[in-house]
Formats: sequence, C-alpha cells, structure tokens
Amino acid sequence: MRNYSFGGFMSSIPPVTRNLIIINTIVLIFTVLTGDKMYEMFSLFAFESTLFKPWQIITHMFMHGGFWHLFFNMYTLLIFGTQLERVWGSKKFLLFYFVTGIGAALCHNLVVHLQINHALAAGNAAKAQAAMMTPTVGASGAIYGVLLGYGMLWPNSVLQLLIPPVRLTAKWFVIIFGAIELVTGLTGMGGNIAHFAHLGGMLFGLALILYWKKRGKLYSD
Repeated sequence: MRNYSFGGFMSSIPPVTRNLIIINTIVLIFTVLTGDKMYEMFSLFAFESTLFKPWQIITHMFMHGGFWHLFFNMYTLLIFGTQLERVWGSKKFLLFYFVTGIGAALCHNLVVHLQINHALAAGNAAKAQAAMMTPTVGASGAIYGVLLGYGMLWPNSVLQLLIPPVRLTAKWFVIIFGAIELVTGLTGMGGNIAHFAHLGGMLFGLALILYWKKRGKLYSD
C-alpha cells in the first residue's frame, strides 16, 4: 500500500504545467483580495481603449473571472498539458502555451476592432464604447491551443466526456469544439464568452505544430 500526499501529487506534474496552475491560482486569490484594480490593469482591453496596455496581451492569460472559470481551465491544462509537456519538454511546451495564448489575444482583439468599426459606421457610439471598455480574462485561448495540440498528437485517443456522457476520439473532440466556437462566435450566441479567442488559440496552435512538422522538429528541439 502506498500513501500519496498532496505534495507528492504536485511534484508528479511537469514543472511548467504545475507552475502555471500555481501562478493562476495565486493571481485569482490576489484579485479577489484587491478588487477591480487588478482587472483594470491586467485584463485585455481593445486596442482602441484608453485602458489598453501592451502587457495585457500576456497578463490576461493569468486573470480569471472566478473560481469555476479558473478550475475548468486549470483542470483541462492538467489533463492535456501534462501529456504535451512530457512529450515536448518544458521549454517547448511553454513556447507553445504562450504562442497560442498571445495568438488568441490578437485574434480576439482583431474581431473586437472590426466590431467597434462596424458600430461606429452604423452610428452606434454606445455599442462601440462598450466594446472598448469590456475586459477579457482567462487562459482559455491557450487552453484551446493545448486541446488542439493533444488532438493532433493523439488523434485516436478516446476521451470520456461527463456532459454529455459520450466517448469521442480526440480528433473529433477538437473538431466538434472548434465548430461550436465558430458557430457561436458568428451567431453571437454564448453571451460574453470570447469565442474567437478560443479559435485563435487553436489556429495558432495548428500553425505552430504544422511548422514544427515541416521542419521535422515536432518531437525535437
């Protein structure tokens, strides 16, 4: 019989995945304690917004809107990021994580830029102002990139979903999630979820993996 402590469990997680989970958790706790100033400084705002700062392209990835937002992102990172980091190594996985997260931010802000211009052209200054002042937070763009990466490296791996309770291969899991994000993004469904950030993370993840494959470096430095 073996006894596994929490510390032992944490030490079994590859370092980048483990540290990302720890940093994101610490940032949420600090945000809860300090209030809206953290969101104003470190969330991602539209390029046109007076609140936009260049560092937000990175810092928004460590901000979350609450416990469950953080939990689902970090749980997904734990399940799928762990596998990618073990195959790629920490340095390569960290690069992939930030490329997909930053790519997600750029895609999201491009869409917001188009929405602002459309609203101004239609004479709806209030809608444009609202788009400028709405913050975006979360690691979801990078997480969708991680999902894409897992689906490409292990396309036939079978995943058991809880909701709905079905079994899918990883490639169909990624395709279905990507299609859902595209449809909900184009139709405006899904409330305040940044669908095009999710798609941006997948797009940049796809581009980076294809680049590594072309150069024969998918599994090497």
